[in-house]
Amino acid sequence: MANDHQRVEAVVHGRVQNVGYRAYVHREALDLGLLGWIRNETGGAVRVVAEGPRDRIERLLEAMHIGPRFARVARVDETWTPPEDRHGGFEIRR
Repeated sequence: MANDHQRVEAVVHGRVQNVGYRAYVHREALDLGLLGWIRNETGGAVRVVAEGPRDRIERLLEAMHIGPRFARVARVDETWTPPEDRHGGFEIRR
């Protein structure tokens, strides 16, 4: 079923720090009604955890491949797992 509740953990590589990438993904996730978080990782990557209907997560992943104007996304490594239902919103973590 396309809309079943899913969870994805994605690591985004490329020029994705200090270019507004976290704010961009945060806005997209909120617009899609997803739960989870985003944070910068050591080494320049960004990690995203998102839960919600699979079709909405796939739309977020499409947006993550594009990013904001000054970002350059090299690749997005994604891992799909059962949802954990531990998130009350979508937040930017430091």
